Amino acid sequence: MEATVDELSEAYQEFVAAAAAVVEARGQSGGEKNAATDAALEAFKQRWELFRVACDHAEELVESIRQRIGSECLVDEATGASSSSAALAAPGIKPISAVRLEQMSKAVRWLVIELQHGAGSASAAGPGGGGGAAAAASGAAGQHGHGGVDTRFPEDGAQ
Repeated sequence: MEATVDELSEAYQEFVAAAAAVVEARGQSGGEKNAATDAALEAFKQRWELFRVACDHAEELVESIRQRIGSECLVDEATGASSSSAALAAPGIKPISAVRLEQMSKAVRWLVIELQHGAGSASAAGPGGGGGAAAAASGAAGQHGHGGVDTRFPEDGAQ
């Protein structure tokens, strides 16, 4: 993270220096376009692109960290590992294990993939072809149990 901050800071400093060089070159040429102003503008454009790349890299890092923190918080809340979860949890709702949470997450991901593939076949089947997302949803429900109960998870049957 520190390297990303350093990279961004350096790119910014070079960008600002390139902007100052453009202003200086224009001042020395009396506002006329010449080789020095063209070179300064070209350097400015290059530094601008490098600065944008550094910003994008920093943004990707921040987003990655945000997602990781969000996932860790979700797991902590679901498993009861956080100190605040006991105070905020509704009475009667038991925490679940991290393994169970991961299993449910994978099941949801697979259902989403199945629904996406079903939506793609609906457009291929045409208006009267049937099937599609509804069939994929019912097929997915049929694969994993009835009424939203996933038979792979025994504790779902008790609910």
